[in-house]
Amino acid sequence: MNRRELLRAGVAAAAPQLQLDRIAGAKPRNIVFILSDDHRYDAMSFMGHAFVKTPALDRLAAEGAHLANAFVTTALCSPSRASILTGLYAHSHRVVDNITLEPPNLVFFPQYLQAAGYDTAFIGKWHMGADSDEPRRGFNHWVSFRGQGQYYPSEQVRLNVNGKQAPQRGYITDELTQYATEWLQGRGAKPFFLMLSHKAVHGGFQPAERHKGRYKNVKVVPPPTQADTAENYFGKPRWLKTQRNSTHGVDYPDQRTIPLEENYKQYCETLLALDESVNAVMAQLKKQGLLDSTLILYMGDNGYQWGEHGLQDKRTAYEASIRVPMIMRCPELFKAGTKVRGMVLNMDVGPTLLEAAGLRAPASMQGRSFVGLAQGRASGWRDHFLYEYFWERNYPQTPTLHSLRTDRYKYIHYHGIWDTDELYDLEKDPLEQNNLIASKEHQPLVEKLNRQMFDVMEATGGMYIPLSRDRGRPQVMRRASGSQQGDFPPWMIRKE
Repeated sequence: MNRRELLRAGVAAAAPQLQLDRIAGAKPRNIVFILSDDHRYDAMSFMGHAFVKTPALDRLAAEGAHLANAFVTTALCSPSRASILTGLYAHSHRVVDNITLEPPNLVFFPQYLQAAGYDTAFIGKWHMGADSDEPRRGFNHWVSFRGQGQYYPSEQVRLNVNGKQAPQRGYITDELTQYATEWLQGRGAKPFFLMLSHKAVHGGFQPAERHKGRYKNVKVVPPPTQADTAENYFGKPRWLKTQRNSTHGVDYPDQRTIPLEENYKQYCETLLALDESVNAVMAQLKKQGLLDSTLILYMGDNGYQWGEHGLQDKRTAYEASIRVPMIMRCPELFKAGTKVRGMVLNMDVGPTLLEAAGLRAPASMQGRSFVGLAQGRASGWRDHFLYEYFWERNYPQTPTLHSLRTDRYKYIHYHGIWDTDELYDLEKDPLEQNNLIASKEHQPLVEKLNRQMFDVMEATGGMYIPLSRDRGRPQVMRRASGSQQGDFPPWMIRKE
């Protein structure tokens, strides 16, 4: 059976489950979901960023709801996107890395919208299964590309537009935005769902020509935990210091010829076209008289570490990695300037958008709708969640880990390495500098969080480590002039 047959078989197997119960009195609302890549939770001007300007995102937050405690359950592109589309943890949907093709039996929430009569469109980066740009189930209209795509067009770059190959003609953020606004113009009487999934702001960062050099003269202040000091690595896992001089560390960053500070400036400049894209979509909806009745949800697929703990990447359970920007606007549903403090997750997006469409999410989804939370009517909201990341042969610097984060504490549990776990009091230590794992005072808490973590894993079928065949070459190089391997934390050293 080839891939197309597998996909058809998956759709056929899932079809009987696609009819969802309707919420009495709810109308099928138009929805626009804008997803960015590697956008940090604090890289917006309304969040107090030192120099980046994001007027469209600022407007979304001012006129809508800012979900200030939004997280992903796996800080990696494909697993996070699969969790968004399925409402499941990575160990349940099994897209655990950036190479694995999504299993054909997965049901994506747009399939439920289709079954309820929605006109659906996907425009942008899909990423699950790097070698395929084929249209996926759940979407009537499709514009995508293979893998990461490219910021600027070349002879090798092609877009898949509803199954046919077309050249990329311009800067990718602008081109995807144009496809999106043109599709919106052609909507009829049916309710619609648009998923605009940007490449930006994924590395290697290339801003639009109009934005190049915008921040060349600004001063970038490194985070306090970036310095290679004994204080910053005291009590930390050995792997953390060792990763500093690796593909995802500040001593050997992905952009090997660009200083970290310059790389960050390009990241911020690349973000500007993304903000303009949000503005263009809002302008198109306003032109059609649909702006205030349409639910717009913006979020990033994972966070990004810019020097925190000596790292440049995501994957880890540290705050800069797992936190994401999330904003939604719909004056008919939410008051302007709403600040949501509850912890919301990427796997909550599906249930949330289904409720906005007047549908009850299926019981199989592990996330839950945060519509009521944003309206101030949710009770019994979560006080903890599971984070997971599975070791990748291609990027072996970060170990398999599971973490339980509460509204105050974070417990990080590593698998398969000779090292220390971690515990942080985020209320007293928001920068995650003081590892409390060996503190006698905190041992009852460690035991409690460990027990809760395994309870979640057992309840959701997560008591296993997924395996896949080797693909690609491991990125294992280091710089001779970079930092050396880490030491064991002091509490592990036996005093003779």
